[in-house]
Amino acid sequence: MFTNLLQVALGGAIGASARYLTNVSATRFIGHGFPWGTVIVNILGSFLMGVLVVVLAKKGGNHLAPLLMTGILGGFTTFSAFSLDAFVLYERGQTWLAAGYVLGTVLLGFAGIVGGILATRAVLA
Repeated sequence: MFTNLLQVALGGAIGASARYLTNVSATRFIGHGFPWGTVIVNILGSFLMGVLVVVLAKKGGNHLAPLLMTGILGGFTTFSAFSLDAFVLYERGQTWLAAGYVLGTVLLGFAGIVGGILATRAVLA
Protein backbone atom coordinates (compact mmCIF):
# COMPACT_ATOMS: atom_id res chain seq x y z
CA MET A 1 0.00 0.00 0.00
CA PHE A 2 2.77 2.45 0.90
CA THR A 3 4.63 1.65 -2.33
CA ASN A 4 1.48 2.45 -4.32
CA LEU A 5 1.11 5.72 -2.44
CA LEU A 6 4.70 6.67 -3.29
CA GLN A 7 4.07 5.81 -6.94
CA VAL A 8 0.97 8.02 -7.01
CA ALA A 9 2.81 10.89 -5.29
CA LEU A 10 5.78 10.71 -7.67
CA GLY A 11 3.54 10.34 -10.70
CA GLY A 12 1.35 13.22 -9.53
CA ALA A 13 4.35 15.51 -9.31
CA ILE A 14 5.43 14.53 -12.81
CA GLY A 15 1.92 14.89 -14.24
CA ALA A 16 1.23 18.24 -12.59
CA SER A 17 4.55 19.57 -13.84
CA ALA A 18 3.78 18.37 -17.35
CA ARG A 19 0.37 20.04 -17.19
CA TYR A 20 1.94 23.32 -16.11
CA LEU A 21 4.53 23.19 -18.89
CA THR A 22 1.83 22.33 -21.45
CA ASN A 23 -0.29 25.29 -20.35
CA VAL A 24 2.68 27.67 -20.43
CA SER A 25 3.74 26.40 -23.86
CA ALA A 26 0.24 26.61 -25.30
CA THR A 27 -0.14 30.18 -24.10
CA ARG A 28 3.26 31.12 -25.46
CA PHE A 29 2.72 29.54 -28.88
CA ILE A 30 -1.03 29.92 -29.41
CA GLY A 31 -1.85 32.88 -27.18
CA HIS A 32 -4.48 33.86 -24.65
CA GLY A 33 -8.21 34.01 -25.20
CA PHE A 34 -9.05 30.30 -25.17
CA PRO A 35 -7.87 27.58 -22.75
CA TRP A 36 -5.91 25.61 -25.35
CA GLY A 37 -3.58 24.15 -22.72
CA THR A 38 -6.52 22.61 -20.89
CA VAL A 39 -7.97 21.23 -24.11
CA ILE A 40 -4.61 19.73 -25.02
CA VAL A 41 -4.04 18.02 -21.66
CA ASN A 42 -7.61 16.72 -21.49
CA ILE A 43 -7.55 15.19 -24.96
CA LEU A 44 -3.99 13.92 -24.73
CA GLY A 45 -4.57 12.59 -21.21
CA SER A 46 -7.70 10.74 -22.32
CA PHE A 47 -5.88 9.26 -25.31
CA LEU A 48 -2.96 8.14 -23.15
CA MET A 49 -5.34 6.65 -20.57
CA GLY A 50 -6.87 4.56 -23.34
CA VAL A 51 -3.44 3.42 -24.51
CA LEU A 52 -2.32 2.53 -20.98
CA VAL A 53 -5.49 0.59 -20.14
CA VAL A 54 -4.84 -1.75 -23.06
CA VAL A 55 -1.05 -1.95 -22.82
CA LEU A 56 -0.93 -2.54 -19.06
CA ALA A 57 -3.64 -5.20 -19.24
CA LYS A 58 -2.06 -7.04 -22.18
CA LYS A 59 1.53 -6.81 -20.94
CA GLY A 60 0.81 -7.62 -17.29
CA GLY A 61 1.82 -4.15 -16.19
CA ASN A 62 -1.10 -3.36 -13.90
CA HIS A 63 1.35 -2.92 -11.03
CA LEU A 64 2.41 0.30 -12.81
CA ALA A 65 -1.15 1.68 -12.88
CA PRO A 66 -0.75 3.69 -9.66
CA LEU A 67 2.31 5.48 -11.08
CA LEU A 68 1.19 5.90 -14.68
CA MET A 69 -2.60 6.19 -14.55
CA THR A 70 -3.48 7.58 -11.13
CA GLY A 71 -0.24 9.48 -10.62
CA ILE A 72 1.05 10.87 -13.90
CA LEU A 73 -2.24 11.07 -15.81
CA GLY A 74 -4.14 12.03 -12.66
CA GLY A 75 -1.72 14.90 -12.11
CA PHE A 76 -1.78 15.77 -15.79
CA THR A 77 -5.58 15.72 -15.98
CA THR A 78 -8.39 14.10 -14.00
CA PHE A 79 -10.44 14.30 -17.18
CA SER A 80 -8.71 11.13 -18.36
CA ALA A 81 -10.13 9.11 -15.45
CA PHE A 82 -13.56 10.63 -16.07
CA SER A 83 -13.35 9.64 -19.74
CA LEU A 84 -12.31 6.08 -18.85
CA ASP A 85 -15.17 5.73 -16.35
CA ALA A 86 -17.68 6.94 -18.95
CA PHE A 87 -16.32 4.55 -21.57
CA VAL A 88 -16.42 1.57 -19.20
CA LEU A 89 -20.10 2.28 -18.46
CA TYR A 90 -20.80 2.59 -22.19
CA GLU A 91 -18.86 -0.57 -23.03
CA ARG A 92 -20.86 -2.49 -20.42
CA GLY A 93 -23.98 -1.56 -22.34
CA GLN A 94 -25.05 1.02 -19.78
CA THR A 95 -25.40 3.75 -22.39
CA TRP A 96 -27.95 5.84 -20.51
CA LEU A 97 -25.96 5.59 -17.30
CA ALA A 98 -22.82 6.66 -19.17
CA ALA A 99 -24.67 9.62 -20.70
CA GLY A 100 -26.09 10.55 -17.30
CA TYR A 101 -22.64 10.28 -15.75
CA VAL A 102 -21.13 12.58 -18.38
CA LEU A 103 -23.94 15.11 -18.31
CA GLY A 104 -24.29 14.99 -14.53
CA THR A 105 -20.57 15.34 -13.90
CA VAL A 106 -20.24 18.30 -16.25
CA LEU A 107 -23.34 20.08 -14.94
CA LEU A 108 -22.62 19.39 -11.27
CA GLY A 109 -18.97 20.31 -11.74
CA PHE A 110 -20.05 23.60 -13.27
CA ALA A 111 -22.57 24.13 -10.48
CA GLY A 112 -19.82 23.38 -7.96
CA ILE A 113 -17.47 25.99 -9.38
CA VAL A 114 -20.25 28.58 -9.60
CA GLY A 115 -21.37 27.79 -6.06
CA GLY A 116 -17.84 27.98 -4.71
CA ILE A 117 -17.17 31.30 -6.42
CA LEU A 118 -20.46 32.89 -5.36
CA ALA A 119 -20.24 31.62 -1.78
CA THR A 120 -16.66 32.80 -1.39
CA ARG A 121 -17.41 36.17 -2.94
CA ALA A 122 -20.34 36.58 -0.52
CA VAL A 123 -18.19 35.70 2.50
CA LEU A 124 -15.26 37.88 1.45
CA ALA A 125 -17.33 40.85 0.25
